[in-house]
Amino acid sequence: MVTKILHGLDGSAGSLRALDAAVDLARQYGAELHTISVEEVPHYAGAVGEVVEEQRLAHERFHTAIEEARSRAMAAGVTLHAHAVVGHEVKTIVEFIAEDGFDLLVIGFHGHSAIYDKVMGSTSLSLVRLAACSVWVVK
Repeated sequence: MVTKILHGLDGSAGSLRALDAAVDLARQYGAELHTISVEEVPHYAGAVGEVVEEQRLAHERFHTAIEEARSRAMAAGVTLHAHAVVGHEVKTIVEFIAEDGFDLLVIGFHGHSAIYDKVMGSTSLSLVRLAACSVWVVK
């Protein structure tokens, strides 16, 4: 039985479709629902200011996505616990799952970094391989 669900939220259309599925599942099972947004800083920043600016822009983007997610969950009668953290997307989510004991990860097939229309995104593929819980990939 599913009791604790984690949803990956990046604000993309795919992640919002996955959110709707996660909200529905949480409502059906009475499961606890969390969403995680990972602010990834540039790998080769030219200056500290570049990192700070990237974090500010990501935080603003995720703030809007988190508010949208809360609104959708509330409309379905589900409480949503939102987490915005800094780190590498895959590593951070995999560690978060292990530390907090999630039963299920719900993610979109493509996020913001999707290149091809018919190929699973590299983040999604890595999470399917590395997550310690079941993963539901929503198209």
